[in-house]
Amino acid sequence: MKQVVILAGEQCLFSSVGGPMDMFIQTGVLWNGILGTEPSPYFEVKIATLDGFPVTATNNVPIVPHCSIDEINHVDLIILPSQGFHIDLELQSLQEKISWIKEWSKKGADVASVCTGAFTLAATGLLDGKAATTHWGAAKVFKNYFPKVDLHTELMVTDEGNLFCSGGLTADLNLAIYLINKYCGREIALQSSRCTLVDLDRLSQSIFSIFIPEKNHQDVEILKIQEWIEKNLSQHFSINALAEKACMSSRNFNRRFKQAVGETALKYLQLVRVEAAKKGLENGRRSFNEISLNVGYENVSFFRRVFKRETGLTPAEYRKKFFQYV
Repeated sequence: MKQVVILAGEQCLFSSVGGPMDMFIQTGVLWNGILGTEPSPYFEVKIATLDGFPVTATNNVPIVPHCSIDEINHVDLIILPSQGFHIDLELQSLQEKISWIKEWSKKGADVASVCTGAFTLAATGLLDGKAATTHWGAAKVFKNYFPKVDLHTELMVTDEGNLFCSGGLTADLNLAIYLINKYCGREIALQSSRCTLVDLDRLSQSIFSIFIPEKNHQDVEILKIQEWIEKNLSQHFSINALAEKACMSSRNFNRRFKQAVGETALKYLQLVRVEAAKKGLENGRRSFNEISLNVGYENVSFFRRVFKRETGLTPAEYRKKFFQYV
């Protein structure tokens, strides 16, 4: 039986402790109960805190642990719950967590983070040079703290063999079902999926994210171009035209744009236009052809492909999912 330890801390999200715990505990139990057969559990799950005393979750509900980290004699999987946006990398308690996580990782334990629990995992250095994900809304802060980590916030779950990360709050259940599949095989994972109603193959969070342009930089000329783009989005213009407007060579413009904004000018323009198209699909009944022209794309087929690449959905699928009936 796999030994799972959920490392709870002050201001962690309650559901990111209880959700994975229930998923793992019910594996081989809930399905068997439905079929009327004897339970066959696959996991033993404990909640641990640094000192064994209760901690308070973000909703002010106390989390009472089974034990302290010093009482753990064996662990196959460590789960790091979400911290919401209560992220403080200077806390002494974080250093204690880091030491404990690294020690058990060296002994062969897997480590998995939920949402912004990825900050704790990344702080260990174990994710350097490896793929990770977290909530898309925390991406910029995460990249600033951990530039060596290969961040993929378009993914719901990342797998680096013994290190796992998951995206937003409800991704804790997707992470749990993913790990059940990894440890117990697809048949057991499908059983868990069917009786908990958690989609086994939901692996992208792109459809939920929004693009927030980076404007907190000191390059005044690039900021002027960003503002001009927003005001003239329906116009058809090239990157070279933007460089001329900024009185720069194309090479210098692209270099400065990427340095200031974190994206190439072309990628930035595509993301801004996709975001505008999403709003058009959410708030109106205009055709995608009309929306494409309104955001500066004459080649509707090309923009349709760009839209699908960035959101994971076709325009029609996106409208069906997010259209606001008012």
